Amino acid sequence: MFTPERATFAASLLLAMMTGASLAETPNLGKPIDEAAIAAWDISILPDGTGLPKGSGMPAQGATIYAEKCATCHGDNGKGGTAAALVSDNVIAGISASQKTIKNFWPYSTTIFDFIRRAMPFQMPRSLTDDEVYALTAYILAENKLIGASDVMDAQTLPKVKMPNRDNFIIRFPDRI
Repeated sequence: MFTPERATFAASLLLAMMTGASLAETPNLGKPIDEAAIAAWDISILPDGTGLPKGSGMPAQGATIYAEKCATCHGDNGKGGTAAALVSDNVIAGISASQKTIKNFWPYSTTIFDFIRRAMPFQMPRSLTDDEVYALTAYILAENKLIGASDVMDAQTLPKVKMPNRDNFIIRFPDRI
C-alpha cells in the first residue's frame, strides 16, 4: 500500500540517486578555451568608442565597398531594397520598424560600426576588415549628411559624431556611457 511515509522515502531515494548522478564524471565534451580565442570574439564596442579597433576609412572608400557588398540588399545609396533603408530624411511618426533608419533612430555612431562588424554582409558576417567597416560607417554617415564627404572615421573621430536621435532614448546602463 502507498502511504505518505513511503512517498517521502521514495522521493528521498530518488533525490539521492539524482544527486549522486550529478556528481559523477562528466562526459568530457569540449575543451578549455584560452584567452586568445576569447579575445577574437570579444568585439563589443561601447557608445563612447571603447573597444574600437585601429584603422580608418572615408566615405569615398565606403561607397566602393558598399556598391560591391551592400547595395544588393540595401539598394542604391542605401535607400532600401530587400533589406532596410540605411539612408533617409524621414522623421519617425510611430514605432513601426519600417520607419526607423540610422539617422532618425540609432543613438550612437559607434553602434553602426559595431553592427556592420558583427553582422554584415548578411551572407558572410565578420568577413570585413576593420578599415572596410570604418569606410562603410563613414559612407553611411555621409549619405545621411551627418559627416562631410572628406571626413575620416577612426577610433577618435567616430565616437564624436552626434546622432540626431541620441537624446531620445532612456539609457538602460548610464554608468557604461
